[in-house]
Amino acid sequence: THDFPPYLRVYSSGRVERLKKTDFVPPGEDPDTGVVSRDAVISPGKLPSYRVFLPKIENHEKVPLIIYFHGGAFCFQSAFSSEYTKFGNRLAAAARSVVVSVEYRLAPEHLLPACYHDAFEAAKWVGLHALPGGGPDPWLNDHADFARVIASGDSAGANIAHHVVTRSKNGSDGAFGFEFSGLILIHPYFGMGQRSLLWDYLFPEGAATSDPRQNPPADNDFPANLRCDRILICTAELDSLREKGEIYFRSAKERQWSGEIELFESPGESHVFHLFDPSGDAAVSLMNHIVGFI
Repeated sequence: THDFPPYLRVYSSGRVERLKKTDFVPPGEDPDTGVVSRDAVISPGKLPSYRVFLPKIENHEKVPLIIYFHGGAFCFQSAFSSEYTKFGNRLAAAARSVVVSVEYRLAPEHLLPACYHDAFEAAKWVGLHALPGGGPDPWLNDHADFARVIASGDSAGANIAHHVVTRSKNGSDGAFGFEFSGLILIHPYFGMGQRSLLWDYLFPEGAATSDPRQNPPADNDFPANLRCDRILICTAELDSLREKGEIYFRSAKERQWSGEIELFESPGESHVFHLFDPSGDAAVSLMNHIVGFI
């Protein structure tokens, strides 16, 4: 009934066939970086859950906290996949930061906005650890510096990260227990006013090109609705989504956003190249720029 190569097919029986497969790997200690990871649930028996990465740090040292949302066109990939586990290890080590990588519900079994709700609930849950008495995760209680919290993601995950930061501004003051200090959007997946059959199928209630969840500048409050001081947008020269990040950047600049916003482009590279060639020069340069921002 629906065919969206290279992502998925949907059959009349209701069966969903994902054309891109996701491999799942366990957490543990990464021998290359020394980062330790483990999995936990936020609410027993249902998503969202998360994989948390802890770098080598002193016993009671406080370091930045990165809340990360994986990509995958809202319909595949996982915080527990090999690509995102390797990236979480590298990011935690290079930035000397605690990384909480969020697992959210995927479409089409759970149509959007389910992923947005999961992401917001995950951020609220993380914020419990900033309150007096802390929360249930000892790594966050002991090592997360809640004066330095950054939301980030790549592709669809960058869209989700943007949404979480804007929602923290709109009617949710105090819900997190902290304020975001930064937002990092890596190869963001936005529609920016262009219709997409995949987007319309995965998010029927947000199919309008003026829906700010797929077209942030369509929101009259953009970019004032972003509760953070600094934004880094990362694009790749050969990425078909490159223009989306550039429109986001230009719109924020033209509307004279009060914070700092930067656009960083990787020449000669394609969409989320850093996940597939993490040791290449371009991936190292991208990681260095992200670390410098943090």
